[in-house]
Amino acid sequence: MSTRPRLLITRKVFPEVLARLAPHFEIDSNQEDEDWPRATLLGRAADRDALFVTAIDRVDRELLEACPRVRIVATGSVGYNHVDLAACAERGVAVTNTPDVLTEATADLAWTLLMATARRVCESEHWLRAGKWGRWSFDQWLGADVYGTTLGIVGMGRIGSAVARRARGFAMKILYHNRSRAANEAELGARRVELDELLREADHVILVLPYSAATHHVIGARELAAMKPGATLVNVARGGIVDDAALVEALRAGRLGGAGLDVYENEPALNPGLLTVPNVVLTPHIGSATRSSRLGMAMLAADNLVAFATGGALLTPVSAG
Repeated sequence: MSTRPRLLITRKVFPEVLARLAPHFEIDSNQEDEDWPRATLLGRAADRDALFVTAIDRVDRELLEACPRVRIVATGSVGYNHVDLAACAERGVAVTNTPDVLTEATADLAWTLLMATARRVCESEHWLRAGKWGRWSFDQWLGADVYGTTLGIVGMGRIGSAVARRARGFAMKILYHNRSRAANEAELGARRVELDELLREADHVILVLPYSAATHHVIGARELAAMKPGATLVNVARGGIVDDAALVEALRAGRLGGAGLDVYENEPALNPGLLTVPNVVLTPHIGSATRSSRLGMAMLAADNLVAFATGGALLTPVSAG
């Protein structure tokens, strides 16, 4: 009988990651890479000592009760709002995440969405593909300036700082809102302000704050109404931070210039209204979707699991506190 701990991997992972884990675990993995019904997840987790999950897997008391042997949950994501940290702590279950490795890729996508939204790239491309381009005119597809404007960043952690570094190349005035003052604000040339001032003054707003009960719908109807008319809103953080229904109404009313979204409430389901407004750029949660970033995330989760199996210190633990 093998004495290796038993690991469940809920998503298909890179071969390099399986090779890293194989000497240390008996592995059951989702080779089909399809979403498991909840009952399937509970059943396959039942005899596991370790779980390698992703942001779509809800790790709650029900799941933990179904797998009483589990001692570590490694999520292959920087966010961990899908994991009940308090319930894990009560059962002595360690939790790890994957910060840092996706910072630059996510900041790149934030800028991709900002530029595409501000300059109406997707709207004009659809118009062109529909065969509607027959002439040029001075007022055709007028977008918003980016260079030399004011950028508001909500959440000044690793990704927010990476976004701000890019903004300096565009000679932007940088405002940010964060629970605490960023130690690197002087280096970034950024000024901390209250959220209402940021929304009022920024030409473009990028959301990069973690999701929690406290940040649920932090951008709702009131906040959208407070934004500068014609402003651009970008969300590469988590669904639920923005009230998507309120955003649809703000876009329809023409108060905002546009929105760029990579994350959504209840994803992969979308608020159907988002598909009916033309001035929104939609991507399917691809903030970290470069091979180096996704491999780095999966490998960091694997390294945490190997540390657990070999009695080493976890690299990136998170706690309920």
